[in-house]
Amino acid sequence: MFGRIARRYDLMNRLMTFGQDRRWRRFVVRQARLRPGAWLLDMATGTGDIAFEARRLVPNLHVVAADFALPMMRVGQFREAHPGHNGKRPIAWQAADALNLPYATGRFDAVTSGYLFRNVTDIPRALAEQVRVLKRGGWLVTLDTTPPPRNLLRPFIQAHLKFVIPVLGRLVTGEADAYRYLPESTLSFKTAEELAALMEQAGLTNVGFQRFMFGTMAVHWGQKPPAES
Repeated sequence: MFGRIARRYDLMNRLMTFGQDRRWRRFVVRQARLRPGAWLLDMATGTGDIAFEARRLVPNLHVVAADFALPMMRVGQFREAHPGHNGKRPIAWQAADALNLPYATGRFDAVTSGYLFRNVTDIPRALAEQVRVLKRGGWLVTLDTTPPPRNLLRPFIQAHLKFVIPVLGRLVTGEADAYRYLPESTLSFKTAEELAALMEQAGLTNVGFQRFMFGTMAVHWGQKPPAES
């Protein structure tokens, strides 16, 4: 599915979020607390939006961008080959399964992801793998959708998710089915509080989150304890 929408994926993200996704990515990178020269794993990198933003904001950053959907990463590689990325350390694009990461324990200073946990079959396993490859004291930061809060806006948000986005997806990408999956997976996904609890169960400390876009997006963060308890 992601392979079919790869070429128009970035455009759809801009349209669906009214351009706010750029601000969320910057927030993700800031919460990762990366130092110059650090190592970052960006899981579910897709076309590399978070990876590019991290490399832009953090000097001399080593970035491994990994995904299960190879066509998405090919779009990212094409973007990187264009002018504007010259002089930057190349991104390492790698195929990886979020449930069985091919990296050594304690390899990365931070792990980021965008819209990963909504699409995995085993959230605790995916969290455990990301915690494993983090260095002690490193940060895990993830951006994902979250069910809209139960307030006066909820019916309007649900209508936007169920009707407007599929129509927009069909017009822009020709793939209405993919953009029916998005609202369905959003409405059935964990609440922000539930995902935070799973992060704590995975052994992360200093867990927190911030909602965006009328409560339908959330950035979560947590730290791998600096020392053995």
